[in-house]
Amino acid sequence: MTTVTAGSSTLIDRRNLAFLLYEWLEADRLTERSRYAGHSREMFDDVLELAERIAKDRFAPHNRAADEQEPHLRDGRVEMVDGVADALAAFFEAGLAAASMDDAVGGMALPYVVSMASFAFLQAANSATAGYAMLTIAAANLLIANGLPEQIDRFALPMMNGRFFGTMCLSETQAGSSLGDIATRAIGQGDGTYRLFGSKMWISGGEHELAENIIHLVLAKIPGGPVGAKGISLFVVPRVLVEDDGSLGERNDVVVVGLNHKMGSRGTVNTVLAFGDGEFTPGGQAGAVGYLVGQPHCGLSYMFHMMNEARVEVGLGAASLGSAGYLKALRYARERPQGRRRADMDPSDRQVPIIEHPDVRRMLLAQKSYVEGAFGLLLYCAKLVDDQLTLDGEAERADAHLLLELLTPIAKSWPSQWCLEANSLAIQVHGGYGYAREYEVEQHYRDNRLNPIHEGTHGIQALDLLGRKVTMHEARAASARRRHRRDRWPRASPRGRTRRARTGACRVAGATPGRHRQAVPASDRVRRGGTRQREHLSGGCRTHRRRLDLARAAPYCRATRRGLLRRQARGGTVLLSPRAAQDRTAARPA
Repeated sequence: MTTVTAGSSTLIDRRNLAFLLYEWLEADRLTERSRYAGHSREMFDDVLELAERIAKDRFAPHNRAADEQEPHLRDGRVEMVDGVADALAAFFEAGLAAASMDDAVGGMALPYVVSMASFAFLQAANSATAGYAMLTIAAANLLIANGLPEQIDRFALPMMNGRFFGTMCLSETQAGSSLGDIATRAIGQGDGTYRLFGSKMWISGGEHELAENIIHLVLAKIPGGPVGAKGISLFVVPRVLVEDDGSLGERNDVVVVGLNHKMGSRGTVNTVLAFGDGEFTPGGQAGAVGYLVGQPHCGLSYMFHMMNEARVEVGLGAASLGSAGYLKALRYARERPQGRRRADMDPSDRQVPIIEHPDVRRMLLAQKSYVEGAFGLLLYCAKLVDDQLTLDGEAERADAHLLLELLTPIAKSWPSQWCLEANSLAIQVHGGYGYAREYEVEQHYRDNRLNPIHEGTHGIQALDLLGRKVTMHEARAASARRRHRRDRWPRASPRGRTRRARTGACRVAGATPGRHRQAVPASDRVRRGGTRQREHLSGGCRTHRRRLDLARAAPYCRATRRGLLRRQARGGTVLLSPRAAQDRTAARPA
């Protein structure tokens, strides 16, 4: 088994990842289920080690170059920096793209929670290049779940081995996120195929030379169907038509007409695509050839399979970028000498590393808390994917599915908001160097700023959560959450809430009162982690004991935050001194 050490990586903290996987989620116990019986914890660690090595050796080296030299059009072809194709080839050749898929489609049948953890290394190293792989995997999964057998063989399987790449084509210039207003048309040809006419906006990975072919999953409307979102159908539209034997045929009538230039994730080409403009005439006529997925007018429900996977992956990308920024800020704070301790301000003394200053420690603690909380939420969602596939009871599997549906919009929005804040704090720790291009933390912030918008804004996720997920199946999802929490997460004993835990954690977090106080409750998951986790942490190493103390203090810090917000709402002042904030926190109940 690989020995986990901390301190050397600037991508993902392997020690914390091992804690979440094995000590909290008990991923190693998944091998007791029949689907994963052939695996072991040693194999899981080997997969994580492989992913980290590919991330460091293939993805990270061209991250800055791809940002500075973003893709550009030349004679209708997209050109980009060297290294992107080699990195993706290494990823697919290692079998990581199909790691959680069944043996029947060339996968390794690994637990999805392990597969997601491994992909986080790639996103931390180079989120732009990882975006091509993420879209391709999600597109292949959609076809495997909803496509015809011939569509799976012709399009999905080549995507799983990296021969073809995939995209999702939803939005249009006039529609934005209001997909019921899309205008792309699909005209039936009487032979089972359709011809598509229209344009799509904001299509990541829409044109490039990284693979032999690009498979577009396109939302369009069949004339005569229902109006609005109920009339949307889903089509497979390959850039190059694929023959029955798998070879490539004619060029399809889909072309790139422009590129969007973004503030971050610049290495992921973002395109405007035209379907059916007549630049190419497959079969001697204009119109992009498409193949219907599933039933007509059900396209949005099929696309939600890919959208929900992409939402969780966006949250994972946000957490990964937050982690990369935090670990680089931590290393900088340990190495950068500046100033002296307040208790000893003798100018003749040597300067101390800035990590010894309370406000810097507060910012580092906030970043750590955001990142660990985000990874905890996301890996828990990944574990629910495994549960809905492998739990013995049908009711338990249904509960896992409902809980996953409920948490998906949260798993997208929470990390993309607060891990962006972690990146902001990483810049702050670096001081003036933080916004200089020579340091990577400013790029992490720019890359992560896209994630609160990717796959729907916070407002859209809130509408999905409250308008659909909470009320679906007569609010059974909320009931499933309560049952799952009661069965797996018994509350910690009130005796654990010691004054030492309260004052110790709040002293670290209280350097600046107010909104940063929420940094501590992100670790509250450990407080609810169950008997096994609490007993292990109480008798474990110093790091784990600190984690438990922090978790025990979380309710008190949250109570302080609630009080501060109430005072803000009433117009009262919230400018408390650190000592006053600490005393008030210690005095308040949970």
